Amino acid sequence: MESSGQTLKLKQTILTETSKLPCVVENFLGGGGQGEVYKASLSGKSVAIKWYFKQTATPAQRAALDILIKRGAPNDRFLWPIELVSARGVPGYGYLMMLREPGYKSIVDLMKRRVEPTFRALITAGIELSNSFLQLHAKGLCYRDISFGNVFFHPDSGMIFICDNDNVGVDGEGSTGVLGTPRFMAPEIVRGEAKPNTQTDLYSLAVLLFYMLMVSHPLEGKKEASIRCFDLPAMNKIYGSEPVFIFDPKDKSNPPVVGIHDNAIAYWAIYPKFIRDLFTKAFTDGIRDIKARVRESEWRSSLVALRDSIIYCPACEQENFYDQDLIKNNKSIHCWNCRKELTTPFQIQFGPASVVMLNNDSQLFPHHIDHQKLFDFSEPVAKVMRHPTDKKIWGLKNLAQDKWVITTPDGVIKDVDPGKSVTLQVGVRINFGKIEGEICI
Repeated sequence: MESSGQTLKLKQTILTETSKLPCVVENFLGGGGQGEVYKASLSGKSVAIKWYFKQTATPAQRAALDILIKRGAPNDRFLWPIELVSARGVPGYGYLMMLREPGYKSIVDLMKRRVEPTFRALITAGIELSNSFLQLHAKGLCYRDISFGNVFFHPDSGMIFICDNDNVGVDGEGSTGVLGTPRFMAPEIVRGEAKPNTQTDLYSLAVLLFYMLMVSHPLEGKKEASIRCFDLPAMNKIYGSEPVFIFDPKDKSNPPVVGIHDNAIAYWAIYPKFIRDLFTKAFTDGIRDIKARVRESEWRSSLVALRDSIIYCPACEQENFYDQDLIKNNKSIHCWNCRKELTTPFQIQFGPASVVMLNNDSQLFPHHIDHQKLFDFSEPVAKVMRHPTDKKIWGLKNLAQDKWVITTPDGVIKDVDPGKSVTLQVGVRINFGKIEGEICI
């Protein structure tokens, strides 16, 4: 049903300003502080239109959009401005972008437990986010407002879409007046010492990743819990003038409080040490020194390693994580859910820094076996399979187009043609062509 507050009317035709193609308005999707978003049809294809309110349809915003349209999207995860649009008899302008696919949920849905994604899906979303902002920053752009409301993810696959890209700007040039979202803004912005830039984006990205994995804020601990009226001065203190990480190993003044910050306490204990160390760096060194902030590439690499470390509890089937630091210190890994000791599955080691757990559903991708295709997870090149007749035997099936060459523990060399499998056995070495991996446990 049409609302009296809508600027555009249903079935109204608007024109793209460059290609002069007609768009027909189909549905009103929602409104915000800057304008309204509509579903429209362009040459039979569903698209989205953002139309600015009169007060926000400024020449400066139009010039900023022109820059973004000319530069193009960093990758296909951004619902990027494609072309400006206008309508006869309607003041102002808008822009055309791709329509978000169905099934995607906001991070707010995650925080309110309206969706319960797997760890694998959450980590995949984190990888996608890190990679996308790496591509954005590589183009000399900063996002300015990384937060809950600007990211959507698919709870099954972990694929993401980043919206509200019209506030993206050239790093170090001008400003649309957008400083960010409270709780996500870097301390120097909260203190009024800086404007949004790529360094503040890195801080906001770290906060968003912490929220996603820990379902809590990295600075909200004892200090926040002791404040009765969480007004603007209090927020400026917690997030700006006196920020203290809740798991700071040296400053114990702001720990999470049992009964209030239970999510942080529970989830922090689940993840391996290398991820906890990275978050600690982000919210200790990264708060004190902006040059020490965790880069997007660091998050991306570490989150890939985290996803590769997933193992399943044989008793309750919950996802857990293989923690090499515990194993090195001769400590066992226990399931966070049922507390039973976990048995380590077969794994394939490509080097001291690259290990993939070979669960019953594990896959290898070009990223794992070709240094020239890092972070390519487009199509699997191998997957773990059960033997068709002996259910106790597991193998790794070759899904690639090239054969593998394996060396057994007793020195026998064999070919594994495409479509064939190699039995998982400790000591088997697999030459994938550009890299070799060894099966271990």
